Amino acid sequence: MKPFPLLLRLTVAAALLVPTIPLRAEDYTLGSESTERAPGVPKGRVETFQFNDSKVFPDTTRDCWIYIPAQYDGTKPAALMVFQDGHEYVSEKASQRVPIVFDNLIAKGDMPVTIGIFINPGHRGTNTPPANTWGNRSNRSYEFDSLGGDYARFLINELLPYAVSKYQVKITDDPELRAICGMSSGAICAFTVAWERPDSFRKVLSQIGSFTNIRGGHVYPALIRKTERKPIRVFLQDGSNDLNNLHGNWPLANQEMASALAFMGYDFKFVLGTGNHSGRHGGVILPDSLRWLWRPTMTSLPKPLTKDNLGGDEALSKVLADGGKPGDWELVGEGYGFTDGACSDADGNLYFSDLSNATVYRASVNGGKPEKWLENGPKISGLKFGADGRLYAATQGSDKEKRIISIDPISKTIETVATDVQPNDLIVSKSGWIYFTDTGAGQVVAVPTSARNMSRPHPVAGGINKPNGIALTPDQHQLVVSEYGGTNAWTFLIQDDGTLRGGEKNLELRAPPGKTDSGGDGMTTDAQGRAWITSHLGIQMFDPNGRMGGIVSRPQEKGTVSCTFAGPGRAWLYVCNSDKVYRRKTLTTGAAIP
Repeated sequence: MKPFPLLLRLTVAAALLVPTIPLRAEDYTLGSESTERAPGVPKGRVETFQFNDSKVFPDTTRDCWIYIPAQYDGTKPAALMVFQDGHEYVSEKASQRVPIVFDNLIAKGDMPVTIGIFINPGHRGTNTPPANTWGNRSNRSYEFDSLGGDYARFLINELLPYAVSKYQVKITDDPELRAICGMSSGAICAFTVAWERPDSFRKVLSQIGSFTNIRGGHVYPALIRKTERKPIRVFLQDGSNDLNNLHGNWPLANQEMASALAFMGYDFKFVLGTGNHSGRHGGVILPDSLRWLWRPTMTSLPKPLTKDNLGGDEALSKVLADGGKPGDWELVGEGYGFTDGACSDADGNLYFSDLSNATVYRASVNGGKPEKWLENGPKISGLKFGADGRLYAATQGSDKEKRIISIDPISKTIETVATDVQPNDLIVSKSGWIYFTDTGAGQVVAVPTSARNMSRPHPVAGGINKPNGIALTPDQHQLVVSEYGGTNAWTFLIQDDGTLRGGEKNLELRAPPGKTDSGGDGMTTDAQGRAWITSHLGIQMFDPNGRMGGIVSRPQEKGTVSCTFAGPGRAWLYVCNSDKVYRRKTLTTGAAIP
C-alpha cells in the first residue's frame, strides 16, 4: 500500500492542507515492509532489560529493550533511534513493528545501521503494568508531557550510558545520526528532547503528538515562531479524527505545529490522515516516515516566511539572515577567566573585560584576535563609552574597590567618579549621566560624569528584582533595565534633570520551564530601538513597543552575560559567554554611541 498520495499533507513547500482521496480509519493496513522481512534480509536481535536507577526520576522502574541490527559488527559506532512507549514499537504484533521495518530498511540502505532503544515510561509504587501493555504507568505524563530538559537529561546522562555499557555497543555522538520517536505524549516528549538538546538529537518522528495543554505543551507553536531555528528535522503525523478534549484539539494543535515550523523554515513534513488517537496510521506510513527522516541532509533550508509580517512585527527573519541558525556564531576569543562588560566605541572596535583576571581586551573593528588593552587594573563588570570619549566602568572586589571609574582611552589614566557603591552594569547618556544597577539593593543609581569621588550617589529607581543589564533607547528618552531575579525588563522615562519616572514592567522575559527567573543580564539596543537582553535561554529580542520578537540561541551552554553591537558597520552582535567571546552578523546595527 502506498499511503502518502492518499493523505492530506503539509510539506516544507506548502503551508496549506490540500485534501485528496480520503481514507477511512479502518482502511489502514500494514504493508509488507512492516509484516515480513524480505527474502535474504537478516534479523536483528532484541534484548530486554530494566532500568531502575534514575536520579532524575527517582524511585521509578521501567522496562526497556535494545535492538541491535545484524549488520552491526562493533567496528564503528552505529546510528541511534530512541522510542518512547517502547512496548508498542518493539513488538512484532503491535501497530509499529519496528524490528521488522528496521531490518528491511537497513538491508535496503534506506537508513543507516541503527541501534534502537525502546523505553517504557517510569512507574512509581507497586502494581507495575506488564511490560508489553499500555497499562497505567504513574510517571508517564510527568516524564513525557512536561517541558524542559529533565527527560533529556535522564535519557542522555542515565539510560543511554547504562544500555551502552550493559550491551557493549558503540553509539555515535553525531546528533545528525540520532533520532527520537513517540506517539501521543511520547511524541511531544521526543520533540522536547530534540528541542532542548539538538546537540544530541536532530531527528524527530512525532505520531499523534500531544501538543496540547496537558502540561503546557500547547505553547510550542508560539515558542517555535519566536526562537531561532534549531538544527532539527521533524516528521509530524496525525489524524483528522484525533482527540478533542479538555486538553485541546490534537489535529488543530499539529496543524499549528506544522504552520510554525514552516514559518521558521524548518526541514519538516506533516502528514494528516483520517485516523483517530491510535498508532494505526503512523504504523502504516512508518517505513516511508523513516526513509524521509533518514534522507541526506538538505544543502539549504527553506527560507522563513516573511510575507505576512507587518511593519511593526519584529520577527527574527528581520534581524538574522535566512532566519539564522546556532552555527552562525563565530568564536572571537577564548581562554579567559570570566568575560563581561561587552561594549563598542563609535568606530566599532570591541572592548570587554576578563573580570577574573582584571584585564580589559580590545578587538579591532577589522577583526583579529582580541589584544590586552588594560592589564593589572580593577576587576570590571560593566563598560560603556561616554559622549566625552572616555570609557566608564563598574568595578568589583572589596567594598573599597567597588567604584564607578573613568578611563582615558589614550593615556589609560583612571579616575574615580563614585565610591561607596555596589555597581553591576552601567550606561552613559549623552547628557552626561551615568546610570548603574545595584543588584542587591534592587535599585538604579545615577551619578554625573563630571563627579569625582562622589560618595554614595542617590538611587533614582527601586523595587526591581535584582536589576542587572541597563541600556538607553536610541533617542535616549527612556532607560531599560533587566531583572535577573524576575521575568521582566523595566522602562523608565528620563527627565531633563536626569531623574526617572514612570517605571513599567512592559518587557516580559521568557524563563526556562521550571524556573521562576529569566536570568535577564547584559543588554544593548539597536538603531531601530530593539532591546537585546542576555538570559538563561539566550539573547531575547524585543521591539520598541516591548513585544517579544524572538530568542537568539546562545553560542554555548555556559552563561551569556553581556552583549553589544560592534565590528564593521556595528552590524555584528558580540556576546561575552563565560570563558569565550563570540560574534555573528545581523541585519541591523547598534544604536549610536553618544
